[in-house]
This record gives sequence, structure tokens and C-alpha cells, in this order.
Amino acid sequence: MAEGEFFRAASPQEAAGLLAQHGGSARVLAGGTDLMVAVNKRMFKPQVIIYLGDAGMSGISQEGDALLIGAATPLSVIQASPLVADKTPLLAAAIKQMASPAIRNAGTIGGNLANASPAADTATPLLALGASLKLVGAKGEREVPLAEFFTGPGQSVLGADEIIAQVKVPAQPAEAKWAYRKVGKRKAQSLSVVSVAVYCSISGGQVSGAAIALGAVAPTPLLAQDAAGLLQGKTLDEATIAAAAKAAAEATSPIDDARGTAWYRKRASEAVVKQLLTELAG
Repeated sequence: MAEGEFFRAASPQEAAGLLAQHGGSARVLAGGTDLMVAVNKRMFKPQVIIYLGDAGMSGISQEGDALLIGAATPLSVIQASPLVADKTPLLAAAIKQMASPAIRNAGTIGGNLANASPAADTATPLLALGASLKLVGAKGEREVPLAEFFTGPGQSVLGADEIIAQVKVPAQPAEAKWAYRKVGKRKAQSLSVVSVAVYCSISGGQVSGAAIALGAVAPTPLLAQDAAGLLQGKTLDEATIAAAAKAAAEATSPIDDARGTAWYRKRASEAVVKQLLTELAG
């Protein structure tokens, strides 16, 4: 990078303007846990780096019934936040299982989502919670549901001059039930082979709303909408849970890779969804 340029953006708008000015030669930098690894491995050599740490994009606040999380907020800050623990404990539980303390201290929630990895650990809980993203570009800003953000492995709806500025997460009702599980090749510091987040609102013993999100089992993190639909208006009995778990597995389209086979991922998806729903049923 000796011959490259380095900018400290003072706002999301300035960062977007710099992206528009420098085009494909520029990369944004927040925690750098992915970008700098790629640079050090000489996978590519960005001519321009735009640093987001001074752009006013770090912090957690509450607005009505939602939490607003700045995209440059470190994962460890989110995990330790009493507000997150109280309002969106599903997200806090998922982040606790991510990477290592050192990576969580540096890595940011925006970076984890912007990479658009099918195995992004924050994606499954945020999908289950109905999160949305504020994207800022050179010509303005827009809000995009996270369910519409991912388009393929490493691909998203982010424009060439856009950045993720903020994550908006609806607060969980106190009575809502939730569960999360990540399956990896080891217990810590492992990429997901399968990850599942389940979220249910239950009223009068029946499910009044549900979401089932899975990661690392398709080209993008996904919501198993048909599976969640099978829970609507039902009690979480053995037959209903089995049907929903089977439908969730059928929604996946996994591949073979170094972490696991497609066959294993599909079977594990069904098993984990079944386990988590059974936990919620008590």
C-alpha cells in the first residue's frame, strides 16, 4: 500500500462520495478482519482504502421498538451491550459464538453482512428478527430489508458507491421464544457448517408468528418461510415440529466444501431445526 491512497471518512456520505470518485479501485475498511487478510495474502491490492472508524457509524441506541446499531460497531461491543441483551438477546447469543475475542474486538456487524458470506454468523439471527439495513450512497440513502440484501455468495444489492451505515433490529417481545445453534468442525473459532436461528411468538399455547433462518446451507443466508408457515396457528407438538423441520431442510440447497458435504448439511439442518423447536416447546 505504499503507493496507494488512504482516506479517513468523516461521515457515511463522505465515504460514499469517495467510493463514487475512485470506483472499483477503492475498498472500505472498518475492522479489517477480512480485508486485511486478503491484502496480506496478496489476493488483491486496493489502490484506495477508505477508513470508516471516524465516520460516526459506531454505537447502539433505541428508537421506538427497534435498536439502531451503527455498521462500524465492533461485535464485542454489541455482545456486551445491556440494551442488546435486553431487547435482542438472540443476536447477543449468536455473536457470543463467533470467532474469537480478538476478532470480535475488531470485526464489525456491517463488515460481517457486507461480505455477503452464506455463513455470515450475524445474518441468521438478524434475518429471524426481521432486521433491515440503511444503505448510504453518493446520491442518497435507502432502507433495505435484510431478507432482500443478499443475492449470491459474496454478492448483495449494495451499489458500487454504497456502504451499510446502520442495522435496524426490531426488539423481541419479552414473551417471545427463541433459540440459536451453530454447528462447526470445532467448538470455537470455526466457520459455520450449519447455523440456525428460530424465533416464535406464542399466544394461548399457539404460534402467532414464527421465523426460521439458516446459514451456510444455500448461496445466501435464508429464511425458511414455508417451514415457518407450518407453525402458524399451531401448537408446537411433535408432528408440527417434524413437519417444519423437514420443510426447512427442503428449502436448503447446500454444496460440498472443505467444512462439510451437502448431504450432511441438509440432514443437519433438519435435525437442528427440530432440536431448537423442541426446546421452545419445553
